[in-house]
Amino acid sequence: MKHTEPPSLKDCSKTLQFRIGRNSRGQWVVQDEKCTCGGLFIDRTQALRFAMFENGRNPQAVVMVPGVIELDLNRTAKAA
Repeated sequence: MKHTEPPSLKDCSKTLQFRIGRNSRGQWVVQDEKCTCGGLFIDRTQALRFAMFENGRNPQAVVMVPGVIELDLNRTAKAA
């Protein structure tokens, strides 16, 4: 019987794109494209560090949002 390893979390997260910006209260927000992962941060450095860690250190998958972005982890992601 052939044993196969399940894909690692790191491999799955490499495909996620993260948005970083400030909310209406001035806090830094990180939100993934599927609205399943994110957080609030005091400064931009910590927000960027989180996004880079979660996406497997892929800087092309991080987008800085120029306007207001609010953290929403309750929204249902749209099917592709």
